Amino acid sequence: MTDIAPTILDRVQHIAARLTELLDGDVDASSLTRSMYSTDASNYRVVPDIVVLPQNSDDVVAALDIAREYSLAMTARGGGTSMAGNAIGPGLVLDFSKYMNKVLHIDPENHTATVQPGVVLSDLQQELAPYGLRFGPDPSSANRCTVAGMVGNNACGPHGLSYGRTADNVVTIKLLTGHGVVLEVGAGPNGLDAVPGLEDLVMGELSVLRTEFGRFNRQISGYSLEHLLPENNRNLAAALAGTEGTVGIILEATVRVVPRSAAPALAVLGYADMATAADDVVNLLPHKPLALEGLDAAMVDVIRRTKGDSATPGLPEGRGWLMIEVDGSDTEEALRNAEALIADASALDAVVHSAGPQAIRLWQIRADGAGLASRTADGEQAWPGWEDSAVPPEHLGAYLRELTALMQAHELSGLAYGHFGDGCIHLRIDFPLGRAPEVLRRFVEAAAELATSYGGSLSGEHGDGRARSELLHTMYSHEALNVMSRFKGLFDPDDLLNPGVVVRPKPLDADLRRPGAATMTASDGFAFAHDDGNFTNAIHRCVGIGKCRADTREDGGFMCPSYIATRDEKDSTRGRARALQEMLNGGVVSDGWASPEVHEALDLCLSCKACANDCPTGVDMATYKSETLHRTYQGRLRPRSHYTLGRLPQWLRLVGPFGRLVNALGKITPLRKAMLFAMGADSRRAMPTLAAKSFRRLRKNVRTTAKPEGTKVVLWVDSFTDHLNPEIALDAVTVLEAAGCEVTIAEPDICCGLTLVSTGQLPAAKRELTNTVEVLHPYVAAGYTVVGLEPSCIATLRSDLVELLPQEPGAREIAKQVKTVAELLAALDWQPPQLDRKLLIQPHCHHYAIMGFETDQKFLENLGCDVEISAGCCGLAGNFGMERGHYEVSVKIAEDGILDKISQSPDREVLADGFSCRTQITDLDGTSSKHLVQFIAEHLR
Repeated sequence: MTDIAPTILDRVQHIAARLTELLDGDVDASSLTRSMYSTDASNYRVVPDIVVLPQNSDDVVAALDIAREYSLAMTARGGGTSMAGNAIGPGLVLDFSKYMNKVLHIDPENHTATVQPGVVLSDLQQELAPYGLRFGPDPSSANRCTVAGMVGNNACGPHGLSYGRTADNVVTIKLLTGHGVVLEVGAGPNGLDAVPGLEDLVMGELSVLRTEFGRFNRQISGYSLEHLLPENNRNLAAALAGTEGTVGIILEATVRVVPRSAAPALAVLGYADMATAADDVVNLLPHKPLALEGLDAAMVDVIRRTKGDSATPGLPEGRGWLMIEVDGSDTEEALRNAEALIADASALDAVVHSAGPQAIRLWQIRADGAGLASRTADGEQAWPGWEDSAVPPEHLGAYLRELTALMQAHELSGLAYGHFGDGCIHLRIDFPLGRAPEVLRRFVEAAAELATSYGGSLSGEHGDGRARSELLHTMYSHEALNVMSRFKGLFDPDDLLNPGVVVRPKPLDADLRRPGAATMTASDGFAFAHDDGNFTNAIHRCVGIGKCRADTREDGGFMCPSYIATRDEKDSTRGRARALQEMLNGGVVSDGWASPEVHEALDLCLSCKACANDCPTGVDMATYKSETLHRTYQGRLRPRSHYTLGRLPQWLRLVGPFGRLVNALGKITPLRKAMLFAMGADSRRAMPTLAAKSFRRLRKNVRTTAKPEGTKVVLWVDSFTDHLNPEIALDAVTVLEAAGCEVTIAEPDICCGLTLVSTGQLPAAKRELTNTVEVLHPYVAAGYTVVGLEPSCIATLRSDLVELLPQEPGAREIAKQVKTVAELLAALDWQPPQLDRKLLIQPHCHHYAIMGFETDQKFLENLGCDVEISAGCCGLAGNFGMERGHYEVSVKIAEDGILDKISQSPDREVLADGFSCRTQITDLDGTSSKHLVQFIAEHLR
């Protein structure tokens, strides 16, 4: 082996250069990329030297050859969703998710599928669906976890109860060992012959393998060596499941797939508490449910507190619930089976849902559990570490009671949920990692003894990783641990593959991420009130579960448009959070707020706020970006676009009187390009067209009608509507008066300061908002409802206002009383005209994230409209899509979203309340779109 690289080049850069020369895929040793891959969804931080994104198996073999030559550790990574530190390591990290993510073959007759390691589970499920098939195990991270990652952890998910663990569904694996040898492994009489010495190891340790391994279904901790036994058909492929990348790297896998359930029904049973629910599990298992999940009232309380009671539909009475999916040949049989199960239960109350929206919503709550549980019922940050223990189901209730008592004894709390049918409990706990990390060790050591006293496992599907490998001695004898070590040695004698995991483990409290983060409190920017005035707490809301890497638009989600466009980790919400977290750690990202790595990661953030709604942990990257820009440029020269696009309302007021002249000049291509360049905007953009007369000039001709008995409304006309689309304000008056409202038009020059917020000019934004509060609060105090027209401006008053002016008495009252037109009209006793129209609607991202779009959609459906929603951002996002350097991403987002929908539905009228949405659609496609009030007003005339 080569011990010393040439001294001319830095060793890492020399190795990276060699890899770049040899590989077709990407090789990256930049500080930004290393910071993003320094952690997964766990508590741990290990900075790699180099990140490799292989394009093919040859790349992986070549990378391992280089790693062996320079004695570099190598860790395989899929979606980076591992909660125990399984997917981080020093040396090389291989990310398979970007390129090696294909379904290679589906054999519907033999019910198998062959995949590359980086294929996302939901993508595999989508390709299997036309055949009526699915892959059985389905962890909650299914829309971003990879199949090889599932093999590595031996993942199960809710349907592991009926379809088994991943180990039970692996047929063959193409494996690259630490020797650099590629093996094709499976099961059979000669299943162990491919690995010299393995048959001898198994036959020499039969007693240990038969007595200590495979004692119950969810014994995932350690290696699952019971599969190697002769009576288990010497199944080496199954034994590799759960080895966490420590014995080899998967190049391909052939997995078993199963028929989809014909007509599942969901029975939800309510109990006095979670432990009582757990006691009832053994009575229900004889019904052979497809899934049997537990859900704690504390988690439901968290959801209801943040999103309202409607976010948790269809739950029976109780403080702990079992969600049980049963099968049937049709809906009627499934419902009968559900009722039969309920008859054998000891529940306080129960409801049954056939397949449909309510069942989907309840399953989504369960799927978001890892994120929702990252805050306790008291709002404290909760962490993994003991998030995946399992015991035989008959002991689950007793174990849960003792575990709760153990948490109380250590002054800890957490939200419990999990796969109760398999005896697996997921639980995030409020370990004080920021101030007393030693509590983690004390608790998990005691919890390990407790779990093993019930014959349980430290892990039920997440694996051991860095969190639990040190504790394996509580489950296994010295002899069993030695067998595992010898097993790894046959595949990876130099201990290059994911070292420190399972075999020769590192201490469970080594490399913790949170204790190393500097404390950064709120100053003169955002208050971060929900995080105790602490930016460090806010940015550590991101625990890495990676939902931002999933494309959820088909399910109505909006997060994360930039990642969907580029598929680059740095452009995900998680990647940005990691860069900011590393800034606080001060290691790899070392220049504080001005660190170029931070600004590169934040550059393509659209500030769409989708993550504030879609991320289960409540990450609000738009706010974090604004705060970062504020602190970076405070007292310094800013980018040109901050002075132009960031102060657009002021510029509109200045040039508004010269609208015709500016519009004429904007049609002359060289002048348009020159003006856009001066603004810091992309020259391919069109100049916004100024109104011939602003609304402030037209309003003197507007005669509102006194309606003493009507709802008192003050119409707030924002800067964009005032100067660019005043006709919308005129139509708003028409619609509101038709609905019986007494309309008062607010004074001009009321601005929410959104463009200042998005560019981090927070002192100026506060001044604008202070003036807005002074103008609007007297109306609110007098009982008026403030109605806005621009969704992003309304959202600013609903959210950012109270964060930027937390001490302003009227701010919170205004935030509660500012409404969209649809919110107001839906609450009135007014029968609008019935319209038989087909609509395609592009909701503004801020509308979706802050107010929610359900009221608008229901209102339009009540008008008789056939409504199709284009989920996801339009791509312009205020100043983002206008700025130089963002055009290509902005266009791709639009082309994959709203423009694609328009081309597929040419018969639908397009509605878009947001000015930026309408601008993007017209600019790129030429299609005209309307505001809601324009649509209604034209049918009132």
